[in-house]
Amino acid sequence: MADWYVVGGAVRDLLAGRPVHDVDISFGGGAESFLQCFPDARNTGNGLDIWLVGASEFTALEESPENDMLARDLTINASGFDAEGRFVCHPRFIEDMKGRVLRLASDEALVRDPLRVFRLARFAAEMPDFSIAPETMDTMRAFAKCCGKALGELPRERVGREVMRAFAAPVPSRFFRVLHEADCLRPWFEELAPAADIPAGPLPWHDNSVLEHTFEVMDRCAGHPLAVWMGLCHDLGKIRTEEAILPHHYGHETKGVELVKELGQRLCLPSRWIRAGVVGTVLHMKGGMYGSLRSGTRRDMLCKLREAHLGHDFWLLAGADGGWDWEPMAERDMAAMLKVHLPEEWRNRGEQSGKRLRSMQCEAISRLPKFTPERAANAGPEACHQKKAEEGGAE
Repeated sequence: MADWYVVGGAVRDLLAGRPVHDVDISFGGGAESFLQCFPDARNTGNGLDIWLVGASEFTALEESPENDMLARDLTINASGFDAEGRFVCHPRFIEDMKGRVLRLASDEALVRDPLRVFRLARFAAEMPDFSIAPETMDTMRAFAKCCGKALGELPRERVGREVMRAFAAPVPSRFFRVLHEADCLRPWFEELAPAADIPAGPLPWHDNSVLEHTFEVMDRCAGHPLAVWMGLCHDLGKIRTEEAILPHHYGHETKGVELVKELGQRLCLPSRWIRAGVVGTVLHMKGGMYGSLRSGTRRDMLCKLREAHLGHDFWLLAGADGGWDWEPMAERDMAAMLKVHLPEEWRNRGEQSGKRLRSMQCEAISRLPKFTPERAANAGPEACHQKKAEEGGAE
């Protein structure tokens, strides 16, 4: 006869008074007892006792419930209730819940599953009010030093899922900050590893590193996962700047394109996300100075964003990086463009028709009233977090 337990994050969130989303169920008594209850269950654990019944996942306990708690990833995820309502937990569960501490459940936690490096970083991003136990950071550093190969051999789909969840976290940069502090950025985030030692740009526009600036932009986009991803990508090209021209980063927008593609493919991200990362990287500088661009440049930029199905997320990135909210102006310009129609005599002329339509759209935009930076600074609910002395003042 199988014994049933509700375990993990659902119990943690229930006890903490948070909304419960995913309910994990474990069973004791062995797979044979479980299959007597669910004869059509499928094992999906690649050698582990993880079973799928419809859309529900069940895991086998590690021997006894007490041993199972010690085998879990973090102490705060190591608790459960059985079918009778009896509570079982890791010896440090209550202490760490009260102290708001993220701690590995055992010294072997990472050896058992190296993905727990990324799970811990993701929980840190999702729970910014929790600190990480110093010995846990030490364990992560030691693991990266001696077992870095095991991190690199993880299935990219598993790592990518953790990253996507981190993008949706309240403080998304903390995922990467924890990995950086634990020397675990490599090999999955190779591009970010050198960014801590490269200046983000010249004064007065930047006074920190590329890595720190990237973290700031990501957190300004928090709540919008796609914008957070674009924030991660937008300055990757700066790691390819020749040392002789630092702190300037001329042409970093185009230098970052291949880096964004490689990172997105490595993490198995959706193709739409990879395209958005590329477009955000190429256009973020123009987005930051949109109000000072010529009408033709604005028209062409808006067409590229429309082709990529990018709108609000891009302007969040541009505002987080450049300091102004130009989205209302861009929406106004786009509306003016879409009202333009070719006269009958200019239709069906191939390239000539396209050039004429572009000219008419540029003219429509140029006739609009000037949209000042002061108005842009107060134009939307996602007001800018930082003001620069000049739009685009950059590299």
